[in-house]
Amino acid sequence: MTRTDTTALRLTGVSKSYGSVRALDSLGFDVPEGSFFVLFGPSAAGKTTTLRTIAGLVRPDAGQVEIFGRDVTTAPIAGRDVSMVFQSFALYPHLTVRDNFAYPLREAKVSRDEIDRRVSETAAMLKLSHRLDRKPNTLSGGEQQRVALGRSLIRRPKVLLLDEPLTNLDAKLRHDMRAELKRLHRQFGMTIVYATPDELEALSMGEEIAVMRDGTVVQRGTPDEIYENPVDTYVAGKIGSPHMNMVRATFGPEEGTLDTALGRFQTPQKVRSGRAGDAALVGIRPNDIRIATGGETGLATRVHLLEPLGDVTVVSVEASGEMLRMVLPEAAALAVRTGDALPITIDASKFHIFRAADGRSMA
Repeated sequence: MTRTDTTALRLTGVSKSYGSVRALDSLGFDVPEGSFFVLFGPSAAGKTTTLRTIAGLVRPDAGQVEIFGRDVTTAPIAGRDVSMVFQSFALYPHLTVRDNFAYPLREAKVSRDEIDRRVSETAAMLKLSHRLDRKPNTLSGGEQQRVALGRSLIRRPKVLLLDEPLTNLDAKLRHDMRAELKRLHRQFGMTIVYATPDELEALSMGEEIAVMRDGTVVQRGTPDEIYENPVDTYVAGKIGSPHMNMVRATFGPEEGTLDTALGRFQTPQKVRSGRAGDAALVGIRPNDIRIATGGETGLATRVHLLEPLGDVTVVSVEASGEMLRMVLPEAAALAVRTGDALPITIDASKFHIFRAADGRSMA
């Protein structure tokens, strides 16, 4: 099954409070059938509460949850055809891998022959056939994660909810499991809603991303759309690595100009011009800054910090009181030392301009 025009999941005006804490605030979004949809945001943004509300573990104070057009806001968990994988794996420690897989099918009164068939099929798919008679505490973290996934997949749910499932794994296993999840999504074509605070996971896995803050969605779009056109400084600061540079500015006396400590720049054509003297913030991606070459009039800076990352190096430079990060290929960074004078050029056509008062984009 591939992505269709059918809406698998829709939340409308969903709110939930715990005492004085508002976990969800008029939250609304829809997820197309067959898509890999990511909820992205920091801790306490409302991601887990959102998934638990979809699964039926939390009843909202207001709003509506629909799964394939059916209102399930107050429906019991069992009838939703939704499965959830928790950050902690939540495996049954006293049961073998085989019995962990089989448990939800036994509860659903599936025949023994069908259970055996699905267990063998799921174990083979997740490369766990040789671990079926082991207990979870004898497995590696990656294997435990695959068991947790398998226990959810074996039910063949219409919607699979994943709550920060890779947080407890080391870097290599996270990389491997990201690839495994994408493969499983392609193979089954099921609708996946994936919650993560990790920007790399969001950008590399999500077909669509909903950026969350304080219990609501502040921007939704493809990874490219959110990267290229962040709606405010919050989103701009969360998407992109290294994160976007922010430089203080005011609109100049001439229309379409910005005055900054780095000099006067023309605003990109897509940006609405502000009134002369209005305060703004200029967002500059590190990849839009480079070393000035021969014949170019570069902006004078001094190297403040070098952060080698293998094939690239993040170079922080100071210019007129502003600190800027840029990314250099490893070969180019070898000649750069802390304290060096380094002339740079900035691609002003790629600027992102935000109102200083509220951080909203002026695009």
